[in-house]
Amino acid sequence: MYRSDALNTLRYFAHCRGVASSRWGDGDIVDRIIQNHYDARMARPKEFEREDVLEQAIKVFSNRGFAGASTDAVLEAMRISRQSMYDTFGGKRQLYLEALSRYNDGSIAAIVQSVESAATPLAGVTAALLDFAARPAPDAALGCLGVGSICEFGVSDAEVTQVNEASAHRLAKTFERALAAAQRAGEVDADLNVRSAALFIVTVLTGMKVAARGGAARPALRDMARMALRSLR
Repeated sequence: MYRSDALNTLRYFAHCRGVASSRWGDGDIVDRIIQNHYDARMARPKEFEREDVLEQAIKVFSNRGFAGASTDAVLEAMRISRQSMYDTFGGKRQLYLEALSRYNDGSIAAIVQSVESAATPLAGVTAALLDFAARPAPDAALGCLGVGSICEFGVSDAEVTQVNEASAHRLAKTFERALAAAQRAGEVDADLNVRSAALFIVTVLTGMKVAARGGAARPALRDMARMALRSLR
């Protein structure tokens, strides 16, 4: 009955447009018209900015991890449909990997900026640690997505490991360059192994992030940073 009604409706509109009603006798034509209607609706531009919704996904994954963040929770935070997530990101896993890459890139870029914009090389390393310690408590408590991914996956996921190793290498090299410059300027011990010291600073920063996630207050984080910096002199 419903198909008959649809045919009659289509014949009416075809007649109004001067199209011979005999053309609508084939049900396949009706199907194509209906399909074209839905295709046109689905072809509408996305009503969200990729970067904006990705930032919301980062917050959820940072707070809950990959396994702990249900797809529904992520979609609710992003305010997009499930189909939009698949169309734009390919699925929850692909979304997580892109969120992790974006988070790591942004986090390291901020640290590099702190290091390279300081008055002296050692002041840059100091700023990188103290800037983190000075973050507002809600931001610090949210957790670091990069550190969280290491705690959750270790090295069991090759793609997650690849993202994190690339980020860790870049961060360590940033500190290594700064400490080498500080050594040449006489700001740190002349016998300091700058490569090992750079890895130590990365480890301290990672530990500070975990401590912040566990509720450590800013004074405690500052003390951690200052103790690490004293070991360089």
